[in-house]
Amino acid sequence: MNKKDQPLIFELSKEGRVGYSLPELDVPQVELSDLIPSDYIRSEEPELPEVSELDIMRHYTALSKRNHGVDSGFYPLGSCTMKYNPKVNENVARLNGFAHINPLQEAGSVQGALELMYDLQEHLKEITGMDEVTLQPAAGAHGEWTGLMMIRAYHEANGDSHRTKVIVPDSAHGTNPASATVAGFETITVKSNENGLVDLEDLKRVVGEDTAALMLTNPNTLGLFEENILEMAAIIHEAGGKLYYDGANLNAVLSKARPGDMGFDVVHLNLHKTFTGPHGGGGPGSGPVGVKEDLIKYLPKPVLVKNGDTFEFDYNRPDSIGRVKPYYGNFGINVRAYTYIRTMGPDGLRAVTENAVLNANYMMRRLAPHFDLPYDRHCKHEFVISGKRQKKLGVRTLDIAKRLLDFGYHPPTIYFPLNVEECMMIEPTETESKETLDSFIDAMIQIAKEAEKTPEIVQEAPHTTIVKRMDETLAARKPVLRYSKES
Repeated sequence: MNKKDQPLIFELSKEGRVGYSLPELDVPQVELSDLIPSDYIRSEEPELPEVSELDIMRHYTALSKRNHGVDSGFYPLGSCTMKYNPKVNENVARLNGFAHINPLQEAGSVQGALELMYDLQEHLKEITGMDEVTLQPAAGAHGEWTGLMMIRAYHEANGDSHRTKVIVPDSAHGTNPASATVAGFETITVKSNENGLVDLEDLKRVVGEDTAALMLTNPNTLGLFEENILEMAAIIHEAGGKLYYDGANLNAVLSKARPGDMGFDVVHLNLHKTFTGPHGGGGPGSGPVGVKEDLIKYLPKPVLVKNGDTFEFDYNRPDSIGRVKPYYGNFGINVRAYTYIRTMGPDGLRAVTENAVLNANYMMRRLAPHFDLPYDRHCKHEFVISGKRQKKLGVRTLDIAKRLLDFGYHPPTIYFPLNVEECMMIEPTETESKETLDSFIDAMIQIAKEAEKTPEIVQEAPHTTIVKRMDETLAARKPVLRYSKES
């Protein structure tokens, strides 16, 4: 066994070892019972590990080397925009005036932070073509739900409580129908046509007096721009519904097109995707929501406003849907996004789109001879290929994803969107070099050749990772969710 293959030892505790040292207490001591009810005070010391600082550092450093991230390798996860996070963003977010403030401070003592938030809202309004923005939502799906709740409040205020249905294309992100359901709506699916775009005739068939909204991603999850968006907006608006924009794919249209100009009434953004906030592992995120004029009064409160030269929170919003997150959003991610927007400027954001689209089309065309291309047309920031050809040889898309791990790459999104058999959705982003793209393409081509000549290599992959292929059935039916010495 190679040294790098040696298993991590988790039972490191040895009695008497200490991993920290604290200065002597220099404030008057009080009895704990004077501060906390006796029922909440431990009668015994907690059984915490006793480990030296050196062992702690080595343990977590070893764990970190087993993770994959954008700082360690190519991460072409379709629909997630896993691009490089500039380190200047991290430096700014760690400035004392941002990192060491408390949300319970008086507004007068954090005017710099509030000005940053207000200025960020103004930038996002300009980028999206919306009339007002809230930074409260904590992530994309949270933003979806927030936007839908405002649409619901709008319809109810207008006496249209019968508008209970949200139309969702079959190429939508999975969070769209989920968010609509949680917001109390019934979802109706609209089909894609042969070009991978929303079928207008099917849309006309399902829209009606009970339509509350159409949730749409543009470009869609296939990486294709909805060419008939203005006609779609007219169909929905004529029926009395609202148009909701899923901003997860905004990386494809920055400074080129604005959702507000396309006819959308509500938009959510993923600052942890498009605007380079780090994300993954469940957080942190940030999902600001922008709205047009007739929805402003329903925004979550408090609303950050500028009063002369002072920034303050306005709680007097009687029509608001209420607070959707404790305090005022994930401030650290907002600082990073603000730094990114200010350092890039309009020309830089436009270059983001141009390079992201160029990279995606370059990869798609080089891979097309070796995999099935369900939609043979110009794509935007991401594209979809299919492993149907390899499946006929006994190699599934899942096998291809596992084999990519042997080359040091995180696999792309697989089996999504659901309307493409054996789907692989690849988003290279604008931050990757041609050399990186070529290396990934070469790995994919080699895997395609292995599927033809030596399929067992792909079927049994991965071969070089610390954790080899697991028993999928056993993992699903009898998952081990907690660490124990025995396991």
